Amino acid sequence: MNTAGHSEAQAHRGLELTPFRGLRYDPDRVGSLAAVTSPPYDVVVRPDGLHHLQSADPHNIVRLILPEADTPEARNAQAAATLRRWRAEGILIPDPEPGLYVYEQSDDEGMLQRGIIGTLRVTDPEEQLVLPHEDVMPHIVADRAALMRATSANLEPLLLTYRGDESAPLTAARIEHAAGRPPLLATTTEDGVHHRLWSLTDPADVDAIAKELAGHQALIADGHHRWATYFRLRKEHGSPSPWDHGLVLLVDTARYPLRVRAIHRLLHRLPVADALAALPGLFRVRRVDAALPDALAVLAEAADEGNAFLLAGDGTFHLVDRPDPDLLARTVPADRPEAWRTLDATVLHATLLEHVWRVPDDSPAHIAYIHDTAATVEKAERDGGTAVLMHPVREEVVRDLARQGVTMPRKSTSFGPKPASGLVLRALDL
Repeated sequence: MNTAGHSEAQAHRGLELTPFRGLRYDPDRVGSLAAVTSPPYDVVVRPDGLHHLQSADPHNIVRLILPEADTPEARNAQAAATLRRWRAEGILIPDPEPGLYVYEQSDDEGMLQRGIIGTLRVTDPEEQLVLPHEDVMPHIVADRAALMRATSANLEPLLLTYRGDESAPLTAARIEHAAGRPPLLATTTEDGVHHRLWSLTDPADVDAIAKELAGHQALIADGHHRWATYFRLRKEHGSPSPWDHGLVLLVDTARYPLRVRAIHRLLHRLPVADALAALPGLFRVRRVDAALPDALAVLAEAADEGNAFLLAGDGTFHLVDRPDPDLLARTVPADRPEAWRTLDATVLHATLLEHVWRVPDDSPAHIAYIHDTAATVEKAERDGGTAVLMHPVREEVVRDLARQGVTMPRKSTSFGPKPASGLVLRALDL
C-alpha cells in the first residue's frame, strides 16, 4: 500500500508483526484441550452457552474472558486472580522462547484456513494500516479495557485479514511448511472444527514474514472492540510499553477466503405483534410458514432484490422487505456512498430501529447482537421479544467501504471461522 503522507507509517514501514512467548494450557493438567476452549467472548450466547462452557472443564478459558461476579470490578478481579492461580499451578505455562504461531482450522466439509498469530503494533487510524469496518460501542470497549488492565493479558486473538495475492510468497511458504510438521497441539472442538498450532521461532522465518507483511494493510474481520481497546490502553500507558502491541491472527484471504455470516438482533422489549403493527405502508410484510432453513432461503431470495429482514419470536416467521423509497430518503443519511446507504444493516438501524420502532441500538437492555441464528429465534420466543434475522454482506463490499474510510453499522458482519479462544494467550509480563 502507499503510505505517503503519513510520517509515522513511513517510519514504521507498515504492519509490524512481532514474536511473543505464548501462554498455553498444559494438556496433562486439563481434561482435554477442546474442553478448555471457547468461541470469542462476544459469540458466547449467555447464559446458556456460558454455563455449558463452564461445566465443560473447571479451567475453561471462559472463566477468564467472561468471568461471573456481582459487579464489573469483582468480575475483573476474579479473572486476574484466576489467571495468576492457573499460572502458579502450571495449568497455563509459557513457551520456552518467543515465536510466531501458525494456526490452522479445518472441518470435514472442506473448510481450511491457515494464518499467523503474533503481536501487532497498535497503529493510529490516520496510518490506514489496520482498517475497521464497523463502529464500536463505548461501554464494551470500557468493559474489555478493564478486563485487560486487571489481567495484564491479551486473552484471545483478533481476526485480521490481508490480501497476499503474489506479494507474500515467503509467508505463504512458511505457513505451508509448518503445516507439514507435527503440531504443538491438535484438538477438535464440539462444533466439528479441527484446530492445529505450530510455532515459528527461527529468526530467519520471523524476519521474512515481518518484511512481507510490512507492505500490507489489514482489515479487522473480527474484534473491533478489542482493537479499540488495544488503542485505548496503548494511549493510557504511553510508549514504549508492552501495550504497544496486541495479539492478532492474520489470514491471507487471497489464499483462504473467509466465510461471511450475518449477526442477528434480538429486541428484548418489542413483541413481534407490536413490531409488525408499525410496518404497514412502510414495508411489505409476508408470513412465512416454514422451518428455519427454508425461511432463511426465502430471506436470501428477497435480499437479492433489495433490503429484507426476517422477524421471528411468535412461533412463525415474517418476511419484511420492499421499504418505501420515500421513507428511506427521509431516514437514511445521504452523505455516505450508495453501497453503505443500501446495506440491510443501514436500513435496519437508521430506518427501522431509530425511526419506526424507536429502539436504541447501543442499549443492552433493549437489544442483543447474537451470531447463532437458532439461538436468536429461541430466545425471542422464550422471552417474548423480536428476533430480526439478517442476510450476510459480501466481503468485497466490506473491504471496499473500509478502504474509503466508511464504517458499517455496528455488528453488521460475522467473519469466520473465528479463532478459538484458549489455544494461545499473551501475558504482558512474558
